[in-house]
Amino acid sequence: MVKKPVKKEFTAEVSRLLQILTHSIYSNKEIFLRELISNASDACDKLRYLAAKQSDLKTEDLKINIKIDEKAKSITISDNGIGMTSEELEENLGTIAKSGTKSFIESLSEDKSSTMQIGQFGIGFYSAFIVSNNVKVISRKYDSEEVNLWASDGTGSYSIEKYTNEHPIGTSIIIEINEESKDFLEYVNLKSIITKYSDNINFPIFIIERDSSPDEQINSASAIWMKAKTDVTEQQYQEHYNLISHNFDKPLSTIHYKAEGRYEYNVLLYIPSARPFDLFDQQRKAKLKLYVKRVLISEDTEVIPAYFRFVSGVIDCADIPLTVSREVLQENHILLSIKNAVKNRIISTLTKMAKDENETYETLWRTFGAVIKEGIYEDFEKKSELLKLFRFNSTKSDEELRSLDQYIKDLKEGQKSIYYMTADDFESAIANPILEGFKARDVEVIILTDPVDSFWTTVQNLYENYELKHVAHAKDEIADIDITDKSHKRNNKKDNSSNVSDLLPLISKILVDNVSEVRSNASLVDSPACIAIADNGYDKTMQKILNERQGFQVSKPVLEINPNHPIFGLIQKKAKNNKSKQVETLVRVLLDYALIMDGEKPHNIKTFGKDILELLNNVN
Repeated sequence: MVKKPVKKEFTAEVSRLLQILTHSIYSNKEIFLRELISNASDACDKLRYLAAKQSDLKTEDLKINIKIDEKAKSITISDNGIGMTSEELEENLGTIAKSGTKSFIESLSEDKSSTMQIGQFGIGFYSAFIVSNNVKVISRKYDSEEVNLWASDGTGSYSIEKYTNEHPIGTSIIIEINEESKDFLEYVNLKSIITKYSDNINFPIFIIERDSSPDEQINSASAIWMKAKTDVTEQQYQEHYNLISHNFDKPLSTIHYKAEGRYEYNVLLYIPSARPFDLFDQQRKAKLKLYVKRVLISEDTEVIPAYFRFVSGVIDCADIPLTVSREVLQENHILLSIKNAVKNRIISTLTKMAKDENETYETLWRTFGAVIKEGIYEDFEKKSELLKLFRFNSTKSDEELRSLDQYIKDLKEGQKSIYYMTADDFESAIANPILEGFKARDVEVIILTDPVDSFWTTVQNLYENYELKHVAHAKDEIADIDITDKSHKRNNKKDNSSNVSDLLPLISKILVDNVSEVRSNASLVDSPACIAIADNGYDKTMQKILNERQGFQVSKPVLEINPNHPIFGLIQKKAKNNKSKQVETLVRVLLDYALIMDGEKPHNIKTFGKDILELLNNVN
């Protein structure tokens, strides 16, 4: 018995999501039950949190009921949690405001396996439309007599209306199961799914077959984090991890302990093996539930630092007052102490993994290394410890990851610094002629290919008293290191920089609009020129990022020439013979060659094409 329905349109993101869910066939349809049970648990958690502050609220019988109606072909998931008002139904079920949702939905249309992570974006409710074309939500707020009905067939709109029948405090979601999903109407199947995904839900779950009473509790409803580590099985850890992370991968490591001392608290954290979809979303936080004596008080704390935001888990502390507001919570001295201790525990766990389980750690680093690097410039006091976790590819190894300690162990005689290079990818970096002098001397160069590398290297320039130095700033330094490659011994001859010194002003004049400086680089071996970074300047990746975010003016590149290369003898000869046009052509091609080898496009494609044709036409 309802009246005055109000029809509303879904937001564009919701409409697109529903279109994908209702017109596709997914092999993991059962996630709908996991997501709806998780939402029901959250509703109960919220009411229990309020009850900690309001003594008149009773929460002794919080539970989740799942009713099967084979005649109506429906499943009803009910909770007696906090409930929703009409406005909250519209806000929670009609819109999606979470950052990154649009890109997630776009990928979902291309990759059906992404439904595994549907709960990560707070859109788990819509998974009901995987198995249904008709979903109703009846809800009554804990402090109201008003009951509202939300309904949708998943085609782009929904309605909200007053519901005149009686309904207890809480929410009921009624799902009419479609023909393709009728197996979910069987008690055995539902019990199996609940046992698989929701055993660690913190409230009892019952299945009620039509016109019967629940006869057994399906889940254990135990706070797994309160148990001793020896009393928890790997399967229980796996189920709990899946529940709170909304992922289906197997965690690489589990951190489970009870801290005792000034403050007592239980910690259960998971380090995943698969990268969360929104890992690089700037608004993403670690999926951490903060409890006080098993009462959930927050899922929005920053206990785990942003550079470990891939970690998920639970912290339960008996010493934090239940009455603390969410605003004051962030500055609570107990929580700040826990935050520091948990961070140290994560770092020590990763350090031990790197030492004892190298293969596992390499998997972790390849998956999350780019995020951990953020800690080097975000967390000053921990940067030395984080640098020990650092792994990289280098000119010595394109497959096996190496550490900074391994790099230092292999330093060449006379080597003063740790040398690195930033690039878009490993292949283009290795091909860059700026590395020729290092290769000829068998000096290892770290190859950094993550955008974040251009940031942390500007604030961290020492490791074990060795300076981290970009190869563009090290050409004079490596001249003191002997060349070991016999094929390049010719480069041991006297530096010819003085012989081409008169060319530098000429080349600079020709390229005045394209480069900031032209200088000699005697460490080049086979190549005539390369692109370098200006002294105290940003690398090109940093410049591009600053340009996109802040309108930073990208500086002109520096061109370094090889004074020992025969091309400059030819240019000198043509200059003396007043063949200025040919000189200009050769100089422009040199710059374009250097740009290409630096992973960039020629300065002007049209001019580059003409210059190449001119050179080819003049080949004797």
